[in-house]
Amino acid sequence: MELEGVEIEDTFAEAFPIKVARVLITAVNEKWALEAAKEMTGFGTSVIMCPAEAGIDKIAASGETPDGRPGVYVMVCTFGYKAMDEQLLARIGQCVLTSPTAAVFNALENGEKEFNIGFKLKFFGDGFESEEELGGREVARVPIMGGDFVIEKNLSAKPGVAGGNIFILAKDQMSALTAAEDAVSAIRQVEGTITPFTGGVVASGSKPSSNKYKFMHATINEKYCPTLKDKIEDSELPADVNGIFELVINGVSEEAVKEGMKAGIKAAVKAPGVVKITAGNFGGTLGKYHLQLKDVLGL
Repeated sequence: MELEGVEIEDTFAEAFPIKVARVLITAVNEKWALEAAKEMTGFGTSVIMCPAEAGIDKIAASGETPDGRPGVYVMVCTFGYKAMDEQLLARIGQCVLTSPTAAVFNALENGEKEFNIGFKLKFFGDGFESEEELGGREVARVPIMGGDFVIEKNLSAKPGVAGGNIFILAKDQMSALTAAEDAVSAIRQVEGTITPFTGGVVASGSKPSSNKYKFMHATINEKYCPTLKDKIEDSELPADVNGIFELVINGVSEEAVKEGMKAGIKAAVKAPGVVKITAGNFGGTLGKYHLQLKDVLGL
């Protein structure tokens, strides 16, 4: 298969179930909403060692926030709801409550589970806190040095999908990086998705466990390392490929992840130097979602 003259391998991305929360952070301007969002989603690349996968979903459109201010949607992904409760409380309490002019609202419709994060954080007010209704939402208001911190009393989460991915194979490292950056920008236009790694790009795509070290939970995917293609017998890299980056896409649903993958691939193949698009899977042993690239693209 080809798209824009770039080979699309007939394979699938292997994704897995996860729990997803989506919240809206507002602030006096977009700059400070983004600052709070970036801080809240830090150390959120991979559940291999991070306590959650997290990232920025999208910038809120003008006029759609409960308080009428600029806002940013973020998502947090964990394997279970207990961990989600802990992560929302810690990340909002330490990273958003502390951010100038920030407020927090639930941004997930039809959630399966609610967490009373706003109710818990109100006690930081030491008796001076209050509760009220704002735009039809029940919120807690906490007086702080920078002005009142407002947070919706209940935030929600639901089952989602994590680990959707694409591999971008290019002639050199910078061509692959340019294509990856273009793909991340396109995916960020797909509501309900995040690319949780640094800048949305994965430089160290991995495989489960290890061929050599039994104590390792994950190690390099040597078949896709350019500097190893002449040192191993089963390299998956064409001779003209010397740069590879992976993009991981999490979403509120399987359909959202597919749309994110589609947007990313369509953007990546337009970049000069891209040779091939493929995806990571482990024969179906890692996750129950097998996202075929040809189906994602409608080929």
